[in-house]
Amino acid sequence: MDIRALTPDYAVSPQIDPEDLPAIKAAGYVTVIDNRPDGEIPPDLHTDVMRQAAEALGLTFVANPIIGGALTEANVIAQRAAMDASAGPVFAYCASGNRCSVVWALAHAGERPADELIGIPARFGYNLEQLRPMLSGR
Repeated sequence: MDIRALTPDYAVSPQIDPEDLPAIKAAGYVTVIDNRPDGEIPPDLHTDVMRQAAEALGLTFVANPIIGGALTEANVIAQRAAMDASAGPVFAYCASGNRCSVVWALAHAGERPADELIGIPARFGYNLEQLRPMLSGR
């Protein structure tokens, strides 16, 4: 598991296993957002399995599946709502962490400078430059 903290309150990661959840909780995260559709992963990593494991540890679990290349406004709204509702730091995962970074940036468009929304994920190898028009004018 590779926790990539974009901010003190929001981190992204490539796919995790249920066994990673205790370390996520120990790192101080209280909400886990699953941005990975079940159709991309084996059954032992499906949403229901991950939800049960997270909730058994007292973590809040939110499923917000984002289909690669088909991010919707509803995904952005759901991600923002989960971040806003969280009682503490949020940990989001997908295949690489990129979709989690994209939806985080779009959820903060108009509130933070586009250079920041692009630059922070870039520290972890996520290139969001193509989103600049949406991040600047949202």
